[in-house]
Amino acid sequence: MCSRYDLTSPPEAVRAYFGYSDKPNFPPRDNIRPTEPIAVVLLDETGARRFRLMRWGLLPHFVKDPKTFPTLFNARSEELLSKPSFRNAVRRRRCLIPADGFYEWTGPKGQRRPYYLRPRTPHLFAFAGLYESWSEPEGGVIDTATLLTCEPNATIAPLHNRMPVILAPDRYGAWLDTKDVSAEDALALTGPAPDDFLEAIPLSGKKSEGNRDGPGNSDKNDKKEPRQPPLL
Repeated sequence: MCSRYDLTSPPEAVRAYFGYSDKPNFPPRDNIRPTEPIAVVLLDETGARRFRLMRWGLLPHFVKDPKTFPTLFNARSEELLSKPSFRNAVRRRRCLIPADGFYEWTGPKGQRRPYYLRPRTPHLFAFAGLYESWSEPEGGVIDTATLLTCEPNATIAPLHNRMPVILAPDRYGAWLDTKDVSAEDALALTGPAPDDFLEAIPLSGKKSEGNRDGPGNSDKNDKKEPRQPPLL
């Protein structure tokens, strides 16, 4: 499971890394939570990469009332083709979700300790994601997204039994290309990141999984200053 992550790189760096032409004004964010707006990269009808903001929590087309529907902020990659909630999206609406790192908690209830996971050489990366546009009864449209999870690698396994699917940069194009790359072939690109890709940084534990202002930042910020911008 992945229920918190951060995107603290400047918008200009994100645009250059993912190669889209849009120039959105979105702030760096240290603690992104389900149901909040998230940055998403997808292909438009011409095949060009585009930036979008979407609600984190996918709403399939058949949902009648979002208030009574579970928040699908994660999707198990092994089940995408068999689950009605994800089957159409994995065939037609795949996306990248930019990130700098993510959080996991471990330990007994009431004593859970947060860890920050990031590349050993810190840099931008992308979660594999899916998106849907949900139509409101009143006629409005809500763009929503979810990120994929898979079995954990050796770094994550002591912390959690799932991890987000992190795509290698040379797989971005195939993942996004729903016209020429089938869902089956795209899913073959997913799986745990290499065991040596991530480092797990223990945090102070002063913040909890339910807090909005960040899960703690004692050791995380040895290499980067904390930034606590307002939520979108």
